[in-house]
Amino acid sequence: MVKRSAFTLIELVFAIVIIAITVITLPVVNQVLTKNMDTNLIQEAIFAAATELNEVTTLHWDENSIDANNSNGLAAVINTNNNCEDDNTSARYRLRPGHILQPYHRKCLNNLNTTVANSNTNDLVDAVEDQNHTAQEIFINPTPTTQGYKSDYNSTITITYNPNFNGAQVDMKQITSKIDKDGRTIVSLTTYVSNIGEVDYYKRSF
Repeated sequence: MVKRSAFTLIELVFAIVIIAITVITLPVVNQVLTKNMDTNLIQEAIFAAATELNEVTTLHWDENSIDANNSNGLAAVINTNNNCEDDNTSARYRLRPGHILQPYHRKCLNNLNTTVANSNTNDLVDAVEDQNHTAQEIFINPTPTTQGYKSDYNSTITITYNPNFNGAQVDMKQITSKIDKDGRTIVSLTTYVSNIGEVDYYKRSF
């Protein structure tokens, strides 16, 4: 007598059930993974927008803030409102209301002229205007494919001059970083920089 091995009915039923469960759950698992990946990309895009704003706040308020007559290379206040003291015999020469009358504190430009602001002509000076740009791709591989990123993520930096606060225009610049996904805005972050110049440090010598 030849002994033959074969699946029992119960084994066959279990095999069919397991295959059916696998076939049904695979698309669901793939959908969850894809959604999580998209969520992570959105978080990365938001982080990119915040990073751009942080970079802007480290730059000079304006290219003209750099005082050509000052060897320390610190940014000074641009006399945009003609409110800097212009009398060189005054103790508050090159100061404006609110400035502290002490060495190494904030001062206006040496020439005290009303300087044309918002220029972007000097490549040697990193200013806020240098970061102003239209939509540009964030990720290295922005082409929507099944192998790469499935959506286009674009960043835009917009600068608004003399923003309005409760009806009053302020000598500041408003920087807005906007992230678009496939042409739809997913996040918009805003910060402000002021025309306040820089403070020098006291230096000790031994």
